[in-house]
Amino acid sequence: MAASDVTEQQNQPWNRQRLRSTNERLLLDRLRALGAASRAQLARQTGLSKPTVSSALAALAAAGLVHEVGTHAPERGRTAVLYAADPTAGHVLGVDVGRGWLRVAVADLDGTVVARTDVRNRARGSAAMADLVVATARQVVAGSGVDPAEVVHAVVGTPGVYDAKQRRVRYAMHLPGWGRAGLFDRMGEELGVPLEVHNDANLAALGEYTYGVGAGSRLFAYILVGTGLGMGVVSGGRLFTGAHGLAGEIGFLPWQGQRQPERLEDAVSGVAVVEAARQFGMSGRLTAKSVFDAARQQNPAAVRAVRLEGERIAHTVAAAAAVLDPDLVVVGGGVGHSVDLLLRPVREQLRTLTPLRPRIAASRLGEDAVLLGAVATALDTARELVFDRRSTG
Repeated sequence: MAASDVTEQQNQPWNRQRLRSTNERLLLDRLRALGAASRAQLARQTGLSKPTVSSALAALAAAGLVHEVGTHAPERGRTAVLYAADPTAGHVLGVDVGRGWLRVAVADLDGTVVARTDVRNRARGSAAMADLVVATARQVVAGSGVDPAEVVHAVVGTPGVYDAKQRRVRYAMHLPGWGRAGLFDRMGEELGVPLEVHNDANLAALGEYTYGVGAGSRLFAYILVGTGLGMGVVSGGRLFTGAHGLAGEIGFLPWQGQRQPERLEDAVSGVAVVEAARQFGMSGRLTAKSVFDAARQQNPAAVRAVRLEGERIAHTVAAAAAVLDPDLVVVGGGVGHSVDLLLRPVREQLRTLTPLRPRIAASRLGEDAVLLGAVATALDTARELVFDRRSTG
């Protein structure tokens, strides 16, 4: 192709529009990274000329994607106008479905939660649970003051693994009927928003990496200990899910317990803490929380049960260390919420199990890890959707 043909092709309207779109997207990404910047700063950061930056900012402002947020007066030169990405240009919906609780949040494009609610999950079937998700999500959106049309993407965290081909969740053992095909499609249609489904431990790992103690880790594993047991793995800022989305399903590992056959999940969970406490002499109506509370009061049976749980979690950490070589292992979830009592027995037992000893930490996000991971995941898609809609609209 001759040089004149290349020039002619580059000057075609479609190519000029694509170049403008690329420049606008570049500036928007830089503004999200910087928080706020002047035209001169953006020109230095991106290598674009000042006239190009001015033109692109004008287009972004007209589309409602950026806005002026103040001025900066340098020691020399003119006062500069500061621009920032407008976080209200779109919103996302994050949902955490657990056996005991349903958590729903609406967040803007900065990831700031503008409304949320936590409700008891008293649904006894998949249809009732789907209705509860839809009704709660609608309630949260209505209470946020956000136009429902501005909620552009939703992410749901759930136990189990979502099979995109069969359109259903598999291995959600603690949510009866939750594996029915098309259930999440119906929820998305009723909410009127595109809906993604992800494993809860994976989202918890992403939440902890984005907002919590996992930030900056090269490779870390998040062990979710609650009604069940799961693990999410983040490497280089990206989730590792394996060939079929099953990476991290450590609850299925075999465990040498009193019952045969037994899985690791049967030994490391909130239910296991309660069973151990009963075996050691506690009675009455027990929950994992009440056992941990009793351990803080030095109840002997509760102390033994909590120590046993810590030792069993150490086996989980040892397996993760051998396979993944993480620089950090985070313990979270419902049981992980009481990790202040667990870290010592975990570390002591780990020393007897393996020479591989990654740093172990408690989740900073606690029981919000799955919900915030859903928000963070939804933002990746939502920002692209909002840019495409507004810049071409």
